Amino acid sequence: MHSKPQLLAWLTCDGVHIDPGSGKHTILGIFSNIQARQFPVTHPFMIWFLTISDCAPGQHKLKIAMGLDATNPQPLLERPFESQSPLHRINLINEIRNLSFPQPGEYSLIIEIDDEPILATSMTVSG
Repeated sequence: MHSKPQLLAWLTCDGVHIDPGSGKHTILGIFSNIQARQFPVTHPFMIWFLTISDCAPGQHKLKIAMGLDATNPQPLLERPFESQSPLHRINLINEIRNLSFPQPGEYSLIIEIDDEPILATSMTVSG
C-alpha cells in the first residue's frame, strides 16, 4: 500500500532563482490571473512551481491539463521526475511558454501524478 502524493505548493510565477550555495528557491512575481487587451492572447512565459511530498521512491510522471471546459481539459505538459523517498519534498519547476488563451474566462487546471489527480484549480483570464 503506497500513500498518495501530496501537493504542498502550487504557484504561478514569473521566475524561480535557485541559490547555488544553499539550494534555496526564490520565487519571483507570483500571480493568479491574466489580463489581456484583446483575444486570442498568448502569454509569453510563466512558471508553474509545485512542491510534492509522499511520493514513493522511483520514477513518476507529472501531467498538467488545461481548458475552458473542465470536463475536457487539453494536455499541456507531461514530464518524468524521480523520488528518492516519501519524506523528500520535491520541487518541480515547469516553464510554460507561449500559452494561448482563445477567450476570457475561468480556465480549469488539472494536475496529476501517475494519472491520479492531486489538484483541480483554475486561472482567471480577463479582458
